[in-house]
Amino acid sequence: MQCLVDIQANANATQNLVGLLNSNGDPVSNVADATAISYSLCTSFCRKGHDFNVAVFAQDFSSWLLPYLALISQLPFGAQYRLDNLMSAVLTVGSPALAGYSLFITLLNSRWINRRFNQSVDYPNSRFAVSIISSLQQSPLNLHSDRARFAFLVVLPENDSWWQYFSELVDYTHTWSIASATSIAWVIVAYILSVVNSPSDSFVNSQAGGESTSSLWLWLIPIVMGWLQLSPKCDFNRLQAAYDRADRHARAGIADRPVATPPASAQRALTITAQEEDVMSPDELLTPPVFNYSRSLQWAYTAENIFLMYKAASEKARNRVPVNVESEWVESDDLKYIHPRNRCGTPQEVAAYCTQPGCARRSHWAPGVFTRMIIASCASLALQWGTVGGALIVMWFTPTIGVGCRSLGYLLYGVVSTVIWMLLLISSILAHYSAAYSYRVSLTARVALTFSHLLRRMGKLLAIANSLWVVLTCILQYSGFYSTCFCDSSMISRGNAAYITIIETTTQAALAKVAWIGALSLVCTSASACVAFVGLLLDTLST
Repeated sequence: MQCLVDIQANANATQNLVGLLNSNGDPVSNVADATAISYSLCTSFCRKGHDFNVAVFAQDFSSWLLPYLALISQLPFGAQYRLDNLMSAVLTVGSPALAGYSLFITLLNSRWINRRFNQSVDYPNSRFAVSIISSLQQSPLNLHSDRARFAFLVVLPENDSWWQYFSELVDYTHTWSIASATSIAWVIVAYILSVVNSPSDSFVNSQAGGESTSSLWLWLIPIVMGWLQLSPKCDFNRLQAAYDRADRHARAGIADRPVATPPASAQRALTITAQEEDVMSPDELLTPPVFNYSRSLQWAYTAENIFLMYKAASEKARNRVPVNVESEWVESDDLKYIHPRNRCGTPQEVAAYCTQPGCARRSHWAPGVFTRMIIASCASLALQWGTVGGALIVMWFTPTIGVGCRSLGYLLYGVVSTVIWMLLLISSILAHYSAAYSYRVSLTARVALTFSHLLRRMGKLLAIANSLWVVLTCILQYSGFYSTCFCDSSMISRGNAAYITIIETTTQAALAKVAWIGALSLVCTSASACVAFVGLLLDTLST
């Protein structure tokens, strides 16, 4: 304001009105009508920027950004190494689209496998099996190349205790606590305060910054709440210990004996760990759930194979066909109970019992996997651009209207986040494609795997840069770094027609208020819809 007063005084003294503009950026014929100045006039008469105010910066940082940084600690981690936990946090902040995708694809995969089992499988240990399969999406789940080994786990009654015991061991929860509830409440209160202090009636650019940065980070609340509701099993050491303890309950058939107990090393019909050379992407080994994007395709393929084996056994049991083809079906007192004698036979008979009749070579892509990927992608992009887009709208319509430094920073964050999601998603698809040819030489598979590694590394590097950028752009905004002629004139989008609004007119105030209300509605709707979407689908995860 002082700058405009000085310019008007100089114009009155010199009768030079060049650079004095109205709210639309048009020249004025009367000094008193000037409410804006041109970019060139601003650089000539006004200061280059504002002095750094420590008190204002500390207040803005602690009010608008610090609560969200604290909320990151409530994300599920659990990796074997701390560096991998740090990388999971970086990926989440660097790409909300990827974080949302991993959450939604995990939820949709759990819903899919639960419905498959509920509709087609009725076998003594199937309830425990589907619970375990659904819980192990944070592990590189796989079956032994000799599928007969898994058939022993399915069919032999002695192995029911393994399923039940393992299911109980992995049935721990990472859910609501006082710390998580307090962190979320802190962020919500901070956002409400930013809305209350927003410039809905007056032109206060610094206040607009607080509201917009709060909207920029609001996607974090649905992500944290979603994982707390889903309670992923991602503690590497705890899962490994649970599997080792359950091993002693396993039984498997060897040689020509119906039942036997091989050494633990031979019991790994179902594996939850792997070496780096055994997977197409090293991200598959990392248990933090943000990395579920990398193993969802392989998990779905393994889950589908397990389902088909259970379905075959269930159909034969429903038709009263025993495992031993030479024996008769033994009825039990309880119609829902299968007599143990019906579930015993030679290794060859057990393997055949879990094989679909006339089973052709199955696709490496599980049924409906691309549909679930599309749904998860749309939901995650809606969440990201609903919140980031809301912040962008607020800054876009803050006079002078257009792309300035603040809005460009938000736009870059959203675009780079989307690019990261695309790179890593394509990387996972190429890695899964190459896995289908892992046992034979294929030029296309080698090329696909090479590009998969390249895209994964590019995505991670961009995630590191983007996570640093989003924090930096908020800090620059709180510090007043953007309060310059270049940034306030929307020079990036207006070019030579750029100008700085000094006094907000009634029309500009009305437009800014409409934009502010629209942005607020967009942000709150997208975040609430995400929470509601997760809540609506959670009821299908119980068996």
